[in-house]
Amino acid sequence: MQTIKTYTVHYRSNLSLAFPVILAQAGQMIVVLADNLMVGQLGTIPLAAASFANTVFVVGMVFGIGMVNGLTPLVGKAYGSGNLREATNWFKQSLYTFQAAGLVLSLILWSVSFLMPYMGQPDEIVGKAIPYYRILVVSMIPFVLFFTFKQFAEGLGNTRIAMVITVSANVLNIFLNYLWIFGKAGFPAMGLMGAGYATLTARGVMPLLFLWVFLKLDFFRYYRNHISQTRFSSIMSRHLLLLGIPIGGQHFIEVLAFSLGSIMMGWLGAAALAAHQIVLSFASFTFMISQGIAAATTVKVSHLVGRRQPKTIRTVAFASLHLVLGFMGVSAILFVFSRNILPGYFIDQEAVLTIASGLMIVAGAFQLFDGMQVTMLGALRGLEDVRVPFGMLLVAYFGLALPAGWIFAFVLEAGPLGIWYGYLLGLFSISLFLLVRFKWITKEMQ
Repeated sequence: MQTIKTYTVHYRSNLSLAFPVILAQAGQMIVVLADNLMVGQLGTIPLAAASFANTVFVVGMVFGIGMVNGLTPLVGKAYGSGNLREATNWFKQSLYTFQAAGLVLSLILWSVSFLMPYMGQPDEIVGKAIPYYRILVVSMIPFVLFFTFKQFAEGLGNTRIAMVITVSANVLNIFLNYLWIFGKAGFPAMGLMGAGYATLTARGVMPLLFLWVFLKLDFFRYYRNHISQTRFSSIMSRHLLLLGIPIGGQHFIEVLAFSLGSIMMGWLGAAALAAHQIVLSFASFTFMISQGIAAATTVKVSHLVGRRQPKTIRTVAFASLHLVLGFMGVSAILFVFSRNILPGYFIDQEAVLTIASGLMIVAGAFQLFDGMQVTMLGALRGLEDVRVPFGMLLVAYFGLALPAGWIFAFVLEAGPLGIWYGYLLGLFSISLFLLVRFKWITKEMQ
C-alpha cells in the first residue's frame, strides 16, 4: 500500500526535471506572441500570411520534433543501467538517422508550398505566405539537429541545458525580429521575411550552442571521448525510426484533430471560430504544463527500466499523475468560475463571449482527462511502448472525437458546444485506455 510519503520524493524530482521543459515551452509561446504582435503592425495581410504559413508548417514540425523524442527512452534506459557506451552509441546513431529523416521531411514540406495556392486562401495572402513558409521549412534542418542534442541530454536526466539555450535563442529571435521586420540599426525593413530570417537564424544558432556545450561541459566528457568509437548501425537506425515515427504520429494526430475541429467550427460562423480559438489558447497553456511533467516522466521511467526497478516505475508515473491531476483540477475550477471573465481579455464582442463562456465549461471538464492522457503517454514512451498508443490515439480522435463532435454539433444541433463534447469524449476514452495499458504492462514486468 503506497502512502503519501512514498510519492513525496518523486513529486520533487519530477518537478525538478519538468520545470526547465515547461519554461522552455513558455518561452516559445512568448516568441509566437511577439511574432504576431510585430507582424501585426505591418497590417492584416502580412499577419494573415504568417498565420496561414505557420498553420501549414506546424503539422510537419510537430511530427519531426515528436520523431526525435524516440531517442530519449533509449538513452535513458542505457544511462539508467550504467551502460554509458550504449547511450553514446544511440546518440551517434540519432545524429545519422534523424538528420537524414529531417532532410526528407523538409523536402516534403517544401513540396507542400506548391499546393498552398490551392488551399482556398486569397492570392495576396498566398503570395506573402509561400516565401515565409519556405524559410520556416529550411529552419527545420537545424531545429531537428538541436532537438537531437536536446533529447540526448534529457535522456541523461539534464533538462536545464536545453532550457537555457532555448530561452537564449528566443531572446535573440525577438531582438532580430525588431531589427529586421522594421529596419532598425541600419538594417533594411524586410517585413514578414524579416520575421522568417529571424526564426531561421535563431534556430541555426541553437544546435551550434548545444555543440559548444557538448564540447566544453564536463557533464558530456565521457560521451565526446567515446563518440568516435561508434559506427553507423542500420539495425539501431531502424529501431530509432520504429520508436520515433509513432511518437511523431501521436503529435501529428493531436494537432490534426484540433485543426479539423477548427475547420468544423468555422462552418458554424466567425463568432464560433473566434470563441473556439480563445478557449483553445487557455487549454493549450494548461496542456503545456502537463506536457512538461509528462516529458520528465519519460526520463524517469526510462532510467528505472535500465535499473530494472519495475515497482518504482508505477510510483514515479503515478506521482506525475497526481501532480498533473492536481494542477488540471485547479485549472478546471478556474475555467468554470472565470468563464465570463477570461475570454473578455481577448475580445469584447458579446456573441463571441457568449459562445466562449459555454466552451470554457466543457474545456474545464476535459482538463483532467487531457492531463491524464499526456502523462500516461509520457510514461508509456519511457517503457518504449509507442505503437499501440498511436493506434489508440487514432481511434480516439478520428473514430470517436471528430465523428461525435460532428454529430453533436450538426445532427443534434448542439452547435459549437457539440464539437467540444466530441473532444471530451475522445479525451475521456484515450485517458482510460492509456491508464489501463500502463497498469497492464507494469504488472507484467513485476
